[in-house]
Amino acid sequence: MSETLLHIIIAFVVLIGAMSVSASLIWLERRLLGLWQDRYGPNRVGPFGLLQVMADMIKIFFKEDWVPPFADRPVFIVAPAIIVAATLIPFAVIPFSPGIVVSNLNIGLLFFLAMASLSVYGIVLGGWASQSKYPLLGSLRATAQLLSYEVFMGLSLMGVVMMTGSFSLGAIVEAQRGMWFCVPQFVGFVIFFIAGLAETHRLPFDLPEAESELISGYHTEYSGLKFGMFFVAEYLGVTFTSLMIATLFFGGWRGPVFPPIVWLLGKTLVFICLFILIRAALPRPRYDQLMSFAWKVLLPLSLLNLLVTAGVLLARR
Repeated sequence: MSETLLHIIIAFVVLIGAMSVSASLIWLERRLLGLWQDRYGPNRVGPFGLLQVMADMIKIFFKEDWVPPFADRPVFIVAPAIIVAATLIPFAVIPFSPGIVVSNLNIGLLFFLAMASLSVYGIVLGGWASQSKYPLLGSLRATAQLLSYEVFMGLSLMGVVMMTGSFSLGAIVEAQRGMWFCVPQFVGFVIFFIAGLAETHRLPFDLPEAESELISGYHTEYSGLKFGMFFVAEYLGVTFTSLMIATLFFGGWRGPVFPPIVWLLGKTLVFICLFILIRAALPRPRYDQLMSFAWKVLLPLSLLNLLVTAGVLLARR
C-alpha cells in the first residue's frame, strides 16, 4: 500500500470518527447531566435513549431550512460551513498512535492555533449576515471572547514548546516519555483548559449565546441543517480540545498494557466528561467579569509561567 493511499484512508477514518464522536456526545452529555443533576436523561428512544441522537438528526435533516428574507443569503449559508471546516481540519495533525496521523507537520501546534483563529470568521459572518440585532451582538461577544482567550491559549503552550524544542505534536508526545507535562506545566495546563472552555463557548463561558440575554446568540436566525452544523462544530471543538489536552499535557498515546490509541481516547473521554461536569456545576458570569478574568488574571499567570519555565531551563543548562 502506498504512503499516499494510507494517509487518505487514515484521513477518512479520522473524519468519520470525529463526526461520530461529536454526535455521540449529545447523548453522553444528556445522560451525564441527568445523572449529576439527579433527574432522568434520554431513556425513551431505544435502549438507554441511544437512538435519541438518531431521532434528533432525522428531525434536523427534514426540518424546514428557512433563510430570513432580510438576511445576506450567500454569507448566511456559507457561515456554518466555515466554522465546521475550521474545527475539522486540525484533527489532521493529531498523532493518535505511532504512525497513525494524517499529516505529521513539524509546525502542528502553530497549525492548530491558526485553525482555531479561523473559526471566528464563521461566527462573525453568521451573526452579521443574519441582519438582526441579537445575532450581531452574539457574534461581537464571541469575537472579543475568542480573540482574548486565544492569546492566553498560545502563551500557555509556549512552556511546552520550550521544554520540547519543537512545534511538532509527535515530538511533544515523545518528550513526555519520563513525565507528563501536566506536572512541570500545571499552570499552563489550567490556563489552556480555561481557554479551551472559552474557545468552545461552553458553560460557564457561553456568553455569546446566552439564552436569557440574546435568545440564542449568533445562530438565532438559523434553522434546520445549518442550525445543526453550529452544534456539530461545538461538539467537535470539545472533542478536539480534549484531544489536545491529552496530547500536550498527559502523554498523548503513551501508557502501559493497552494499545496506544486506547490510551489517547481514554484520556480524551475523561476531559470530555470534565467539560460536561463543569456545565452541570458552574453558573454563567457576567460578560465584563469574563473579560476582566482574561486580562487581569490569565495574562499575568501565563506570562509568569513563561518566565519561570525559561528561567528553570536556562538554570539547568
